[in-house]
Amino acid sequence: MKKLILSTAIVLGGLTAVTAQTDKEPTAMNEQKQTAVEAQVETRIEAAQDAETAIVAAPVQDYKEVKASEVPQAVQDAVAKDFSGATISKAYVNANGEYKIQLATADKKAATVYANAKGEWIKNDMKKQ
Repeated sequence: MKKLILSTAIVLGGLTAVTAQTDKEPTAMNEQKQTAVEAQVETRIEAAQDAETAIVAAPVQDYKEVKASEVPQAVQDAVAKDFSGATISKAYVNANGEYKIQLATADKKAATVYANAKGEWIKNDMKKQ
């Protein structure tokens, strides 16, 4: 009986040692993966901070007011097509040829949209009607 208990203890001890060694290998791999992931995260955070700094440092686009009749026909057509019943109340242009357009709708709501000279929307804070 003593031999049975002793041999069982030895076998269990041996299995524990093998399991402990096997567990260490994936942990080392997990640590390497975690380190790689942490490096990627840090790189992305730094890139986002650099982009944020660039945005903050970028000069503000100054828009100069122009007459609504001076807005390119492509932009006027886009307003008529995408915002039925809306009219251009004020228009502004910047050095890049981008237009800031203030619209007045038939139900007396106001909105500002941004378009390039080709009539393509850059930014639109008004839902299509």
